[in-house]
Amino acid sequence: MSGLERLWYGDSPAARLGRAALWPAAQMYAAAARVRGAMYDRGLLDSVDAPVPVLAVGNVSVGGTGKTPVAAWAVARLRERGAHPAVLLRGYGGDEPLVHESLNPGTPVVCDADRVRGARTAHAAGADCLVLDDAFQHRRLARTADWVLVAAERFARTTRVLPAGPLREPLKAMARADVAIVTRKVASVADADAVAERIESLARVAAAVVHLAPSALVDARDGTIRGLGTLCDVRILAVAAVGEPAAFFAQLRGLGARDVDARPFRDHHAFTPADVAQLVHAASAADAVVCTLKDAVKLAPQWPAAAVPLWYVSQRAEVERGAHLLDASLAQVLAARVSTPSTAGAAG
Repeated sequence: MSGLERLWYGDSPAARLGRAALWPAAQMYAAAARVRGAMYDRGLLDSVDAPVPVLAVGNVSVGGTGKTPVAAWAVARLRERGAHPAVLLRGYGGDEPLVHESLNPGTPVVCDADRVRGARTAHAAGADCLVLDDAFQHRRLARTADWVLVAAERFARTTRVLPAGPLREPLKAMARADVAIVTRKVASVADADAVAERIESLARVAAAVVHLAPSALVDARDGTIRGLGTLCDVRILAVAAVGEPAAFFAQLRGLGARDVDARPFRDHHAFTPADVAQLVHAASAADAVVCTLKDAVKLAPQWPAAAVPLWYVSQRAEVERGAHLLDASLAQVLAARVSTPSTAGAAG
């Protein structure tokens, strides 16, 4: 765990004392978030309509809920139904645009900290709808539908707002979403269902459950696909620069890897040549290095040809509860795009 994670989630006396010391600051932060939300709710802060319908995907916590794979899943479903979506995101860290381009080839990906300007750019490029990645708090751009995500693995310990905890807003802010999505990686179905029921009771918003399940191993350099059974009884160096690295490492152990040498990095870490050299050296006794797609898009261009194989675990989003809720949101976006035709040719 990082220092912040130990503070937010730890049970040690030092962690508890730290959270207590930050309680006044957290109360001030929560109050400011509530005031800002109320100003948007009452029209004191303006939301700007996009030229095309918008599906926003975000969360109330800092990192690790699966926003990008869920947003990519939504893009794929919209494309299957005849739409021409674009992905709009801030582009923080540089890896998210590359991940979206890999998951949905041909879909325009627009990076712009000014989401209103980015929406106009995407529309001009031919998009007839938008999927916003990481946008629950970005209320300046109006949206047609809103999904808010929480991770089942950490929900029980995410009741505090910044800086005493990881929440960007109090949990009751989820009430403004159309659908709350509980994602799970290693949490059980029962645990995820329990989180969904708690959210429905707390925030009065319907909840779905999505399993972010490993689907295959992919060679990060040549795209060769292998079955997950390849990991059985294999020694691996596991690399993860994501919001919830422990869940990824647990998935690898659950897939039967004999020895997992876990190497977590800070979320969105930009791997340097020195980092790569250290990983290659550390992997000299391993059969392979295994990472996430988010890491692979940055590591693969630097990975030496003579080094041990570099694989990433591809994931699929499996809707286990509330599929009708997600379908209703997608249908709302699809219907809205009929009245807001693009000014350019079809994208993607």
